[in-house]
Amino acid sequence: MGQEHLMKRPLIFAYYVTGHGFGHATRVVEVARHLILAGHDVHVVTGAPDYVFTTEIESPRLFLRKVLLDCGAVQADALTVDRLASLEKVSDVVPVACRAAADAGIRSVCVTNFSAAFRDAIDVPLVVRRLHKSRDEVRRELGIPDDVKIVILNFGGQPSGWTLKEDYLPHGWLCLVCGASESLELPANFMKLAKDAYTPDMIAASDCMLGKIGYGTVSEALAYKIPFVFVRRDYFNEEPFLRNMLEFYQGGVEMIRRDLLTGHWRPYLERAISLKPCYEGGINGGEVAARILQDTATGKNYTSDKLSGARRLRDAIVLGYQLQRVPGRDLSIPEWYANAENELGLRTGSATAEMNDDSFAMASYPEDFEILHGDVMGLSDTVNFLKSLLELDAVLDSGKSTEKRQIRERKAAANLFNWEEDIFVARAPGRLDVMGGIADYSGSLVLQMPTREACHVAVQKIHPTKQRLWKHALARQNAKGQGPTPVLQIVSYGSELSNRGPTFDMDLSDFMDGEQPMSYEKARSYFARDPSQRWAAYIAGTILVLMKELGICFEDSISMLVSSAVPEGKGVSSSAAVEVATMSAIAAAHGLNINPRELALLCQKVENHVVGAPCGVMDQMTSACGEANKLLAMVCQPAEVLGLVDIPSHVRFWGIDSGIRHSVGGADYGSVRIGAFMGRKIIKSVASDLLSESCANGVTSDDLEEDGVELLEKEAALDYLCNLSPHRYEALYVKRLPETLLGETFLEKYDDHNDPVTVIDKKRNYGLRAATRHPIYENFRVKAFKALLTSSTSDYQLTALGELMYQCHYSYSACGLGSDGTDRLVQLVQEMQHGKNSRSAEGTLYGSKITGGGSGGTVCVVGRNCLRSSEQILQIQQRYKNATGHLPIIFEGSSPGAGKFGHLRIRRRLQPEQN
Repeated sequence: MGQEHLMKRPLIFAYYVTGHGFGHATRVVEVARHLILAGHDVHVVTGAPDYVFTTEIESPRLFLRKVLLDCGAVQADALTVDRLASLEKVSDVVPVACRAAADAGIRSVCVTNFSAAFRDAIDVPLVVRRLHKSRDEVRRELGIPDDVKIVILNFGGQPSGWTLKEDYLPHGWLCLVCGASESLELPANFMKLAKDAYTPDMIAASDCMLGKIGYGTVSEALAYKIPFVFVRRDYFNEEPFLRNMLEFYQGGVEMIRRDLLTGHWRPYLERAISLKPCYEGGINGGEVAARILQDTATGKNYTSDKLSGARRLRDAIVLGYQLQRVPGRDLSIPEWYANAENELGLRTGSATAEMNDDSFAMASYPEDFEILHGDVMGLSDTVNFLKSLLELDAVLDSGKSTEKRQIRERKAAANLFNWEEDIFVARAPGRLDVMGGIADYSGSLVLQMPTREACHVAVQKIHPTKQRLWKHALARQNAKGQGPTPVLQIVSYGSELSNRGPTFDMDLSDFMDGEQPMSYEKARSYFARDPSQRWAAYIAGTILVLMKELGICFEDSISMLVSSAVPEGKGVSSSAAVEVATMSAIAAAHGLNINPRELALLCQKVENHVVGAPCGVMDQMTSACGEANKLLAMVCQPAEVLGLVDIPSHVRFWGIDSGIRHSVGGADYGSVRIGAFMGRKIIKSVASDLLSESCANGVTSDDLEEDGVELLEKEAALDYLCNLSPHRYEALYVKRLPETLLGETFLEKYDDHNDPVTVIDKKRNYGLRAATRHPIYENFRVKAFKALLTSSTSDYQLTALGELMYQCHYSYSACGLGSDGTDRLVQLVQEMQHGKNSRSAEGTLYGSKITGGGSGGTVCVVGRNCLRSSEQILQIQQRYKNATGHLPIIFEGSSPGAGKFGHLRIRRRLQPEQN
């Protein structure tokens, strides 16, 4: 810092360093160093070791005090966040530090990696620690010859249970290990660095770095132009920005966690050293930040309205939460995300375009494909998916060009298919839960509408010798020395917008446990090993289910491209759409004749047993068996399709997304399901007791008339809660059910709740009465709803339909499955319904309810099919945005289920050779 920054009077800075690992502390060192160079005193309050500061700053103006107010995320190991422990211990230090400054009457400044949490912020260049020694000096001191390739392993501690082995490295390589425990034994080609080794010097002296992605590792890799082989971190919201920054400056290679832990490093390291990182931006962020702190302390105000609002939303911490975003949301994001969405016409990262009411009239398809079987049925999203397949060749041809940057999932897809072989395409929609919802697992009648938004899956079955393997998969196969073997390769569009790995691959033999397919329990563990690839369970799990349930043997390789426009976490069955489309495409490619109902039941097994989500079957049934503009009527015992219910021409249904992420695997859904099954078990027990009493007395009591005995016999053998009528529930059982019941107490008396997909937690208190009551009454409401749809047209008809939906909504809330967002949307519908304009004219909106598994997601709205209704839906959308900042997706329209669509068998028309 120049002389112009020296002050007549030295300032005193109190600098609290958050306890989220040592990374923050290493960057604070640079800021503190420049403050001290300017003649000021810096009192650092930290939980980091002294050497982090003293190896870089030797000055009496540095004062260290050990205090740890927050721990951030608790990590089970270097790559895994312990979410429950984090919730128990995490605290937000920023308000604590700022409040302390306010109480002391002094200014405060937050210096952060990313600044989305603040209205006013100032961007500074990368904060990078200076080098002390040259590359040659470091190598000389470590005794490493110039011809030896060095990779530095920089994880801040190894993943738990991990053993480093000599064959992890290519011949002629050496690995420098940071943060290794004293007891860790290393092979000869690994070198343990001292705990106080100055990491920047070690990084700059290496040929590449292998580590977990973070601000510090990325900034120093870019600054020193060292290629970075990185592994994704679960629940790390800064990752999308950092990952794309590495790729933008040609400095990063992503490694699959499975390959990290199994030592399959060679292809990644060899790829890394072929890169030429090209970052030329600023790296003096520490100096700039120190200058801002100094100026702020002396009264200069740096905040600016120009730097608030949308600009802050560029930062990655918001991207981590919001990348599963929707068109129209008020976000400003980096150019590479905007380009990806604009080029592909994405809603949630799929290669399908948004559709309007007229778009389904398109009947043409790309002539470069010969459709050997099936029909696009005039579906524009299917046409666009086929066009996206054609564009993959262009991506492949431009792979060596740096003029136009391609997102990684498109590059991976470009190498996926052999264009001389057939490709099979299936399509499956999401579903809008009109009535029934969570009562499906209790055997209720449900009414479901397939959405316009759908998932497309392209599958190619191909002999292993003809499959185009990705480099790391080929290297893994070569390492086994067995020649070509069947491999599953999957590309999932949308990874850039939902922070997950874009690809997944595995040897199909990994599904085998000896001579038999692996158990579902082992499969769940297999897919859970890498959170960034956990999504693959929904897709690859279909193969395991076909192996186990139908005895199918997969002897050929399988390449798959998944592109879904069904938004994730919105409660419209994005997972069912993926499962049904995937299994439909696989079945078509392998000549399997599976009827839609059976296919839906198999897909439910994928979600229940491979993914581990305790969903009912209505989602998969709607996606497989539904038809456009009709409601699928189904009794979930387990999956009896009653038929299709025409939606009257004057009635219309909409879905409105609350922006609160729904997960059928969440604890609330599971606990309510358990409560319902507990209630059924208790009702059966009570009925048995009453029956025994009547038989013992030899006469029928007042409560047990002649027909009542027969009813009790049925209720003692009750297979589904929904087979119990509401009046019987009220007359005999409601008072015998506790409001809540401890899991341990239930198990002591009843042994088991007889639900194969959930497990009772002995220490948990379950809401029992509301969870039991809901499906009994919901089944009655759905029957009434179905009857009303076929009744004569009247305002009363619409009012009654709406009232039934409202009753369902508040019953969800009584179970604990409501949310502020969905409640707000339902309230907005009611305000619109009962407003002066609606009362003075013909009513348009009549009711609304939360859908699916609840706890967020989407609400379903019923109204009159007219322009005024659509205008009111848009008004609700805008009012919700004004209140919450989230612009909801509106779901309207419908499309055919997978069974109705069938499948396409396509082949690329080969261009004639030019003379």
